[in-house]
Amino acid sequence: MTRDKPLNGDAGPRGHDEGAVKLKRKITLVNGVALIIGTIIGSGIFVSPTGVYASTRSVGVSIVVWCLSGIFSTLGALCYAELGTSITRSGGDYAYIYVAFGPLAAFLRLWIALLIIRPTTQTIVALTFAQYAAQPFFQDCPPPENAVRLLAAVCLLL
Repeated sequence: MTRDKPLNGDAGPRGHDEGAVKLKRKITLVNGVALIIGTIIGSGIFVSPTGVYASTRSVGVSIVVWCLSGIFSTLGALCYAELGTSITRSGGDYAYIYVAFGPLAAFLRLWIALLIIRPTTQTIVALTFAQYAAQPFFQDCPPPENAVRLLAAVCLLL
C-alpha cells in the first residue's frame, strides 16, 4: 500500500490532510505538569543540597539559593509550556528548534541529544541511585567507588 500523504498530519502535496494518519493527543494537564516536574527536579534534588550547603555554609542562605533556583526553574518551565502551546508540532525540542532556526540546527540538536545529553543524564541518574542504594551497607564509611560504579552499570544494563 502506498500513500501520497505524509504521516505527520501536515497537509499533503495537494494541500489537504483528509485521511492522513495522526496520533491522538493524550497528554492532559496533570500529565504535562508531571513531565515538567520530573524533568526539572529529576534525581539532582537528592545530590544538590549537599553542594549548596557546602558552598554557602548557612542553612538560611541555602534556602534562599533554593528559592531563587526554584523561581528560575519555574520561569523556564513556563517558557517551555508556552513553546508547547505555540508550536503544536510533535517532537519537543526538535520541533521548536526546527521552527526557530531551521532543519540543520534541529538535526544537530537531535544528534547531540542522542550522543551526549541522554547518555550522560542516564549515567548521572544511575550513579545517584547506586550511591544511595549502596549507602545502607556501609554505615561507617562511604561506599567503595568501584561498587557504586558496578551497581550503576548494572542499572544501566537493566
